[in-house]
Amino acid sequence: MKAATHTHVIDVQALRVGMFVHLDVGWMSHPFPLSSFRITSPTQVATIRSLGLERVRWSPLQSDREAIEPDDAQGSPPGPATAANDPDGPDAAAAAPDAPDAVPGKIDAGGEPAASAEERARAERRRRLDAQRESQKTCERQYGEASRACRQTIELVAGRPREAKIQAEALTQALIDKMIGDQEMCIRMLTEGAADKASMHAMNVGIVSLLMGRCFGFAPDEMQDLGVGAMLHDIGKLDLPPRMRWREDNFSPSEARVYEEHVELGLVQARRMGLSPGAAAVIAQHHEHADGSGFPAQLNSDRMTMAARIVALVNRYDNLCNPRLLAKAMTPHESLSLLFAQGRSKFDTSILGAFIKMMGVYPPGSTVQLTDDRYGMVVAVNSSRPLKPSVLVHDGGVPREEALVLDLELSPGLGIRRSIKPQQLPPTALQYLAPAQRVAYFFEPAAPVETCE
Repeated sequence: MKAATHTHVIDVQALRVGMFVHLDVGWMSHPFPLSSFRITSPTQVATIRSLGLERVRWSPLQSDREAIEPDDAQGSPPGPATAANDPDGPDAAAAAPDAPDAVPGKIDAGGEPAASAEERARAERRRRLDAQRESQKTCERQYGEASRACRQTIELVAGRPREAKIQAEALTQALIDKMIGDQEMCIRMLTEGAADKASMHAMNVGIVSLLMGRCFGFAPDEMQDLGVGAMLHDIGKLDLPPRMRWREDNFSPSEARVYEEHVELGLVQARRMGLSPGAAAVIAQHHEHADGSGFPAQLNSDRMTMAARIVALVNRYDNLCNPRLLAKAMTPHESLSLLFAQGRSKFDTSILGAFIKMMGVYPPGSTVQLTDDRYGMVVAVNSSRPLKPSVLVHDGGVPREEALVLDLELSPGLGIRRSIKPQQLPPTALQYLAPAQRVAYFFEPAAPVETCE
């Protein structure tokens, strides 16, 4: 049973620090990483009021006590204009757990019936499962909103290039706004149905490239160029026949030349759109290699921009994970291993090292065997603590929809023994884990760690 989140609607002017609010607007319509959160500063209050909302929802049960006490220094608590029992509010955070059933005859220190350890454990499991499900729903909802904006941008390029530029810059800025600050980011795997293939590739390359730029401390204008260039790196393919938009091993030399023309065609589109030189350089150089073996200009690393070097690597990684022919897809771990083994001459070594550190040795989407012999699938990686990802573990005694994701950072003595191809999983584990055929990535603020490193 899902615990209900009781919310009330109040005037935006009545907001105060400590209240847990739900912003019922699009994720890209505000600068906060999540649409549901506890207000921690007067600046956040002012930002919410600047959004043009007259009323917002808040959850007393999830708010600080000081925010709802009637006699605190801020005056009486805001009265609800409307009350709602809203278990499925947009971006609702983990709901407060259901109160466990009382055990007859047992009284706690406050004179209330005490819950047994078993009941407390059940309530805690419900709370964690609710939080896990809501976190996944939130990420997929946000990714869906961003991928639709990305697809609309790409569709505008041919007929309304200047409008496409404005939308590309706005979407990039919205993503950057969510990454600002010192908070650690968690890279999460989403379902393969989150977007069509073209926008999924653009989003994967754009999001992971921006996270890389964040790791390298890019300035705001550098992040903007990186994000726009990464998202639009393949726009030249719009002018190619559909069958030529993805390189195939059996291409003839003439077909390969046609495919490679998408870079020059992309530059033509970039000029039509009026993109910045930095973004245009990403489009021009995203197939160049550090050793000068790429195309179209055979540039080496010294002649490539930092942003282009990042996108060249991320683009290659995503193409290995998500090729046109699914039979040729590599697992994220295999793709990373291949880049490390064969790509050290083709990619900037500092960028390759940072990429591996950020994504982890077992990136989200990798199917693995744990050190206790159980099978699992990596579903999320904290980009600051990549060696201990979160794993969905096969457990025949628990239905998949009820399975809790295991955070290896909170599981001392347990780790990953090896990566394994999905087809090598035992049939029951393969059916349970159900790895997606295509890998899509998104991000969210990482949850605080409860144990010492």
